[in-house]
Amino acid sequence: MKKQIPFRKFFCKVFPLAVAGLLISIQPAAAILQKGDKAPQIKLSTTSGQAITLNNYRGYVLVMDFFATWCVPCRESIPHLIDLNRKYGRQGLQVLGVSVDEGTDREVKDFIAARRINYPVAMGGEDMQTDYGLRSIPTIYVINKRGMVAEKFQGYSDQTAKAIEDTVKRLLAEP
Repeated sequence: MKKQIPFRKFFCKVFPLAVAGLLISIQPAAAILQKGDKAPQIKLSTTSGQAITLNNYRGYVLVMDFFATWCVPCRESIPHLIDLNRKYGRQGLQVLGVSVDEGTDREVKDFIAARRINYPVAMGGEDMQTDYGLRSIPTIYVINKRGMVAEKFQGYSDQTAKAIEDTVKRLLAEP
């Protein structure tokens, strides 16, 4: 017959260890980026090797799309972003794709070519994903001409597409 450990004794010995383990394993939570916040700095290289920082976009409206090649809603949003870039690029809109795919950028380059993406795409590492509080993809940030977060969109639908375009038009009209 097995000797049973009284619950109280078990609780007093195991519970503190479990709590300590949990506290040690908790990662610091990333601040959730909100509308009106200053956009975190970026330091990326596009898949073609061009260095990019947020300062490159000062004075422009920036649509920053966090995506992955395997993500179905991400694939659905890209034609809309291509159209936005075509339609408003000469008026001061810039679009930047930020791939969160893991591994090499060869798959991402093939993805860009197959979809004829007409804007720069860079690989975004874990630090950037943390800085931008990325929880799901696609996540699209619209950043105003002064480098402030104007809107954040998670997921993609026809309503999201309309809201993104409305935001872009409103921000392009601002001085």
